[in-house]
Amino acid sequence: MKDVHDAFKKFKKEFPAIHKAHEALGKQIHEKSGPLPEKTRWLMKVAISGASCHRIALETHITRAREVGATDDEIMHTLLLVIQTTGFPTFMEAYSVFKEMS
Repeated sequence: MKDVHDAFKKFKKEFPAIHKAHEALGKQIHEKSGPLPEKTRWLMKVAISGASCHRIALETHITRAREVGATDDEIMHTLLLVIQTTGFPTFMEAYSVFKEMS
């Protein structure tokens, strides 16, 4: 999996042991903890990072979702689902990130 952000590359270099442990946990959770298909897992991560206003995570998750076959329509629908739970301003932040990446 290619790194999307320079800050993450720097973190990996500066803290290799922490990175290794973090990656192992992420792999265990993402790949081995349940039955959801990979595309669904990445779309959920798009929703969570968008709802949490984590721009770097959102950019990464949109990229990964696209890599596993999520369409822009599916990603947009995922972001629209954020409106009723977290509000329109939060959605607009996530929408802005998505549009910048289009």
